[in-house]
Amino acid sequence: MAFNDKCRRPWMPVLLITLLAGGCAPPSDDFPVLEGPYLGQAPPGAEPQLFAPDIVSTGMYTRDVAMTPDGTEMFFGVQLGRFNTILETHIEDGRWTRPEVASFAQDSRFFNLEPAISPDGRRFFFLSTRVGPGREARAEQIRTWSNQDIWVMDRVDGGWSEPYDLGPPINSEGAEFFPSVTRDGTLYFTRGSDDERESYIYRSRLVDGRYQEPEKLGPEVNSTPSQFNAFIAPDETYLIVCTERPDTRGGTDYYVVFRTAGDEWSEPVNLGDPVNTPGGAEYSPYVSPDGKYFFFMSARRRPDATLPDTLTLDFLRRFRAGPESGNPAIYWIDAGFIDQLRPEGW
Repeated sequence: MAFNDKCRRPWMPVLLITLLAGGCAPPSDDFPVLEGPYLGQAPPGAEPQLFAPDIVSTGMYTRDVAMTPDGTEMFFGVQLGRFNTILETHIEDGRWTRPEVASFAQDSRFFNLEPAISPDGRRFFFLSTRVGPGREARAEQIRTWSNQDIWVMDRVDGGWSEPYDLGPPINSEGAEFFPSVTRDGTLYFTRGSDDERESYIYRSRLVDGRYQEPEKLGPEVNSTPSQFNAFIAPDETYLIVCTERPDTRGGTDYYVVFRTAGDEWSEPVNLGDPVNTPGGAEYSPYVSPDGKYFFFMSARRRPDATLPDTLTLDFLRRFRAGPESGNPAIYWIDAGFIDQLRPEGW
């Protein structure tokens, strides 16, 4: 929510690139050669794997994955203290570049998170707290979660245009965040309630290049007073949503809701083990453009078997600077299990 909800974790917010050199990633001249899809990482199977250890999952509070349709650019969010920003890496001369803060997300006054690239690769949506046209009075709210809107960039000459406020009817005086887009341009997003105590998933159809008045989805999707950060499949056949229900493993879990061509929705199905854990911090889902892999944020810790019996200051420093020390990281798993959760008849 806008607000102090499980989804935003404003008390643990994203990084500036200068901090990457502080032990969480190798110096640029020592950056490994990464070639091939997905930063050259070995694909996961039916068990989740930490994604790109010490490259993407560095020990910092990491979340929110987005990729271009051809898989040559990857974006992800990081939160550190008062900073919330988006990092990017791309293939250059056949190799992946060292992650850097994306050019559009370098202004430290504003929060920028939750990147989403349209399936055709032409538009780039993201959450920002920057001040849009006609909202100058809200400028004093920078560096807080109080000014959440969805911004967008257009693909131009192999790069991205300057960001612009998506505006009404999507953005309102409330909080709008976590965009996700279908192949026909339909936009799914979260909107906070007026009292900032609840949040629901909305959908807006794109008609003749204009977004229509958003509709709040039904009780199958919005099954509790608080759900957020929903990823919609490009063909709109399912939605992965974050919420807390009686069958959660602990705190917020990932659920999938299946959709028919007639726009009927199934009841939410918990993604289950091993994706959801008692540890929580599970609120940033994404499926790769090729549909093969499910990326998700999770706050997992290293197994006790990997920890020393005797602590030293050197170990504590290395532990703090690495992944699986308590901060959320990015994991990935073969996405085939999602369809296996589809209820009979759906």
